[in-house]
Amino acid sequence: MGFQANLPWALLLLLPWFFYLIWASKMTVRLRGKRKIVSIAIRGFILLLIIAMIAEIQPYIDKEQRNVVFVADRSASMRADTGAGEWISEAWRSKASKDRGGIISSGLNAAVEKTLTPQPLTVEDGFVFHADVNQQFTDLSQGLQLAAAMLQKDGGGRIVLLSDGAENAGDVRRQARMLANSGISVDVVQLESTVATDAAIEELIVPAALKQGETFTFELAISSTAAGTAQLRLYDDQAELSISELQLEKGDNRFVLQSVALAPGFHRFRAELFMSGDEQSANNTAHAISRVSGPPSVLIVEGSSGTSANIEAALKASVIRYQTILPEQLSVELAEYAAYDSIILNNVSATRIAEKPMDWIAKAVSDYGVGLVMLGGDESFGLGGYFKTPIERALPVYMDLQGKKQIPSLGLVLVIDRSGSMMDGKLELAKEAAMRTVELLRDIDTVGVVAFDSSPWWVVEPTQLSDREAVLDKIQGIQAEGGTEIFSALSRGYEGLAKLDAQRKHMILLTDGQSGMNANYQLITDQMNEQNMTLSTVAVGDGADQQLLKRLADNAKGRYYFTKDQSTLPAIFSRETVMMSRTYIVEQTFTPSIGQAGDWSSLWQNGIPSINAYIATTPKETAEIALWTPDSDPLLARWAYGSGRTVAWTSDLTGKWSGSFVQWSDLPKVFVDWVKWTFPQFESTPYSITTQMDGSAATLHVRSEAGGEGANSGLTVGIQDQAGNNEQKRLMPVAPDEYETRLSITEPGVYLAQIGQSSGSSAIQNGTTAGFVIPYSPEYRITNVNGPTVMKQVAEISGGRVLDAANPAMAFEFDPLSSRQAYDPARVLWMIVLLLWLIDIAIRRLSIPWGSVYKLAVQPFRSKRIVRAQKLAVPNAPTGSLTRLNVRKSEATRFYSGDDRSVNVETLSHTGLKQDLAKNGQSAAVFQNHSVSSDKKPEERAGSRSVKEAPVQESTVESNVTINRLLAAKNKNKR
Repeated sequence: MGFQANLPWALLLLLPWFFYLIWASKMTVRLRGKRKIVSIAIRGFILLLIIAMIAEIQPYIDKEQRNVVFVADRSASMRADTGAGEWISEAWRSKASKDRGGIISSGLNAAVEKTLTPQPLTVEDGFVFHADVNQQFTDLSQGLQLAAAMLQKDGGGRIVLLSDGAENAGDVRRQARMLANSGISVDVVQLESTVATDAAIEELIVPAALKQGETFTFELAISSTAAGTAQLRLYDDQAELSISELQLEKGDNRFVLQSVALAPGFHRFRAELFMSGDEQSANNTAHAISRVSGPPSVLIVEGSSGTSANIEAALKASVIRYQTILPEQLSVELAEYAAYDSIILNNVSATRIAEKPMDWIAKAVSDYGVGLVMLGGDESFGLGGYFKTPIERALPVYMDLQGKKQIPSLGLVLVIDRSGSMMDGKLELAKEAAMRTVELLRDIDTVGVVAFDSSPWWVVEPTQLSDREAVLDKIQGIQAEGGTEIFSALSRGYEGLAKLDAQRKHMILLTDGQSGMNANYQLITDQMNEQNMTLSTVAVGDGADQQLLKRLADNAKGRYYFTKDQSTLPAIFSRETVMMSRTYIVEQTFTPSIGQAGDWSSLWQNGIPSINAYIATTPKETAEIALWTPDSDPLLARWAYGSGRTVAWTSDLTGKWSGSFVQWSDLPKVFVDWVKWTFPQFESTPYSITTQMDGSAATLHVRSEAGGEGANSGLTVGIQDQAGNNEQKRLMPVAPDEYETRLSITEPGVYLAQIGQSSGSSAIQNGTTAGFVIPYSPEYRITNVNGPTVMKQVAEISGGRVLDAANPAMAFEFDPLSSRQAYDPARVLWMIVLLLWLIDIAIRRLSIPWGSVYKLAVQPFRSKRIVRAQKLAVPNAPTGSLTRLNVRKSEATRFYSGDDRSVNVETLSHTGLKQDLAKNGQSAAVFQNHSVSSDKKPEERAGSRSVKEAPVQESTVESNVTINRLLAAKNKNKR
């Protein structure tokens, strides 16, 4: 036990404190006596406590004990926690009762399993780990850092690290040096992986750049813990290239396979390994990416088979590779679109393009510079349902006719199924379709919305769109529940539509179920035909009554739609809304007028053929209009969208609307110039990309191969993952023509990167597309050559030991550490200071008769002591104080009055008078000299008095005065 001062210089304040006490004792004149002494003493003690707190004086206890924190590597390379848990439990049982232990789990991060405690483990078979750590990486430094914090808080100790040493994140040796400087040693226990059979593809190497038709090789490095036969499969994008049987040897294996680069563009290669008995599958796949250069490649998506002959002939004549597919064949992989230089949509309805391919096409244009050309027809632009779709955002024209007044007024009623079967996202898309329809209509149009389950009800009564937001809010509030009854809903919609005053009246019925009752629908469709109303129906999924819905659409002269992909519902509703206004198709023969489109002006130097029809659209504000129609509608428009370029031709190229144009001899050259204008604009200084994994983050290294970019170039990289998520990062210069950035990417696979100048928006202008690969975590690699070496170095650097894995008791076999456990008394001292301060105020400010307080507190105890003394001296004497006083008084009276009975000195002494006289300076001998024995005769007593009369009288007077004083004092004390 002792005391320590953290700020010993503050003890110099004791000198002025001492002089203050001297000064206060001389200068305090208002207080006198004990009050002065007590007040100065209390105030001095208060100052002494404050000085102690300023000096941070702390009491401490010296103690000796062993503190051990076990850091268990729980990364995936360890495969199991059982071995580490058993080792820790065995070591824990060997510790002394006062020794303390703690347990930490470590992976990429670290977590405390058990804080330092002297308590025994409750698990006998082996400690069970419960903390959740990221097991995909090994960062031993995190565990050591957390263990050091625990030990430093409790006076120090040692760390026991249980691991295979296969570090792939952080720097454990650097952390060991820091611990050595802090006086903490690290003992290590080398543990080995428990996996018996494992084969892993350590590396897949493919040339980053290839020429079309070039022969190249796949180089594979495969490691295996056992010899055996394995199967290797190679994939180019999603197409299987080859299946090979390999004979693996224990250890490292290398293989080389040949292939030919056929199609241009980016290609993602994947290798998959299968081996019987393989216990670890996370390391059986490897990825690589390469770009094949060659003739440009174009994807043609046609609405009807065989309608792209003119387009194909023009591309073929210019030696441009192409592929023609139907919209249902569009890929759901973004990399498929990045492999093309341009995409042509030839009279394709949006209702036939699923949500994901439509998103990928727009992203391929904006992020990777792929071109887009939309050709017109009765299934294209607004008539195709592209209103407010990603493709409309990419094109240079709006699908609706903004500011057009010649379109007839439209009355539209939407009848939407809201039964319980619509809960799986169908109703949300149906509501989105209805709201998109409302946005597409004009203010003069009228809309009504009927929702139905077992019975119909008006969500929106038929009304003109003067308050569009209120209508949208009501539609958004539709909830799914109930059954399905179609006839009453259709009847309710017809009744509302019949009351409308509009030039064209149309109804759209959407359902995914079958009606609960049979009814005569012919009555409704006949009445609709009589009043020039039309009805279109939409069947969602196989559960819908497709036969009924198709019959209703045919009888009411509308259109029938069936879709299994509910994401197409908004496009279907948009298409239906536009189809009701046939004015979108402008049928008139005219010669286009030339606008302004830069280098395209030379295309019309030999004249322009006439056009017979087109789809009316609205040009976007920054679009370039190359050809105009007589009604000031765009016929040919172009613009830049993000990193790509897009073109819109609002007539067709089949000859139905543009017979003269299709027969024009310059068409192949003109059309190819349109398409070539949309090709990616590659930089003359392309970039190479490499990546390096560090824990959960990747470092992206970009090098400008031809140079020319300065440090302030503002280069930005846009990363597109395999799920379509975008992440933009600013590239920071680290060396001439070299840049780096950090990415939070951990999922293995192929990623596309767009490198270029940031435009201040989400897109990168004039960028170059490149690809890079994130391999699987190094945690799953088989090779661990440096693990034992790393563990030994950690022990040597920190001054620790290499413990035997078979002898866990060694963990607590070291000299105990002496430590001081300090206590901070500041709170208690402040409480004492406050209490003393209040007492000091009371002593100085309150006038309290401290002597009376003392007597009141002490007198009861004193009186009891006197009574006990009298009982011991005179057992039969009266015990009360009043009785004693009366006895004294009566005997004194008899003595001085000359009573024959003399006052016995012994009696006086028994009653306490003798002592009282002695206290008042009187001699008890006076009474002894004048006492007369009761046995003497009267003459003798008289003679005695006469002989000594004078002295007796004098003594008597003095004694009488003394007794009176005693009696007065007694009475005062009694009061």
